[in-house]
Amino acid sequence: METITSTSPTVTSTGLRYGLLLGLISAVFWFILITTNQVGNTLLGLVPAVLYIAIIVLAQRDFRTRNGGFMSYGEGVGVGALLSLVSGLVSGIINFVYRIIDPSVVEQAAEQVRAKLEAAGTMSNEQIDQAIAMSQKFSSGPIGLVIGVM
Repeated sequence: METITSTSPTVTSTGLRYGLLLGLISAVFWFILITTNQVGNTLLGLVPAVLYIAIIVLAQRDFRTRNGGFMSYGEGVGVGALLSLVSGLVSGIINFVYRIIDPSVVEQAAEQVRAKLEAAGTMSNEQIDQAIAMSQKFSSGPIGLVIGVM
């Protein structure tokens, strides 16, 4: 008769697994928003935050369950931090590559921001132009990749 031995989960394995999952889900959700032209939708913008919290809770619950019902505070923080880092890397890289393939995404986002700022009526046209130029500077190129990871 063969005995099955189970190993304790590690913070790294749990964080990597759920970080990859969250990164891929985030990238797919972002792609769906782009293809349906819903990038500026405020209500749909809340979905990633809820998803982010749910995946962190699931990862920590999975770690605790596979660890015999125990998880220290440090292990919980470690799982969440590693999950966040991996998720940011995965979704940031996918978004960066997509923006190279289809640069019109940045232009569409800038137009939506312009429309919202004009509707608010709190900024002049020059201020709106400066704000959009600054946001495009930080959202494109390697700086955009670094900010995506954060």
